[in-house]
Formats: sequence, C-alpha cells, structure tokens
Amino acid sequence: MEVDTAFIKSKRGILKVAEMATLFVAFVCFVVASKTRYIAATVTEFVITSLLLLLYLFKLNKRLTFFFWPLVDVFNSVFAAVYFIVLSLLAATTYTVTGTLVGGIVGIVFAGLMCVDSFVLFKNITFNKPRSEINQENNAN
Repeated sequence: MEVDTAFIKSKRGILKVAEMATLFVAFVCFVVASKTRYIAATVTEFVITSLLLLLYLFKLNKRLTFFFWPLVDVFNSVFAAVYFIVLSLLAATTYTVTGTLVGGIVGIVFAGLMCVDSFVLFKNITFNKPRSEINQENNAN
C-alpha cells in the first residue's frame, strides 16, 4: 500500500490534522466535564475525519471509485461545521463546568476549520471541466 506523504504536507493535509487536533482537545474537555452527548459528537466526527485522512493518505480514493470522495468530504465538512456551531454554542451558553465552556470554544474553532476545509475543497471541485483544463488553470495560478 502506497503512502502519500505529500498529502500530509499539503494545505488540505495540514487542515485535516488541525481538525483532528482540535477535535481531540474538545473531546478531552468534554470528558473532563462528563458531558456524554458532547463526547459522542466529538468522537463520531473524530472517527469520520480520521477515516477521510487515511483515505487520502493511503490513496484509497483512487481505488474506491464508486464515490466522488472530495464531494463526500465537502458534505461532511459542511454538515460538521453547522452541527458543531450549534453544539458548541449550546455547550458554551449552558455550561456548568469549565470544561464544557472550553470544549465549546474549541468546538467553534473546529467549526471554523471545517468551513475553511469545505471552501478549499469546493473551490477545487469541478463538475463539467475536463482534467486538462483544470491542470491548466491550476498551473496558471
């Protein structure tokens, strides 16, 4: 199995790693505060983000072609951004333990990273252009 080390060094790879780091910090904060509904949400999104990172890292998106993986990633990013904005605002406004407040703030940072991720991904997705035009546009920029 081939490992794409260039992906980790790219903007998208760094963004995925930053997303996972913020999710982990939010998870630890929610565990300290013992808020199970927030723990479940952060663990679920951590697993999804980890799987997408592994998908791109091991170039499985080239082998598993039954999905258009960048579009799946965009949908995940948009959904997670909206979900975590609501969840984090709820956690930050109704906190009783400081860990919940910090987890909510870190969750808002994560939602911002997901917004950036969805913007970067959606900017790179083209639906009706041949690949040669895409490469020419990327080389011109």
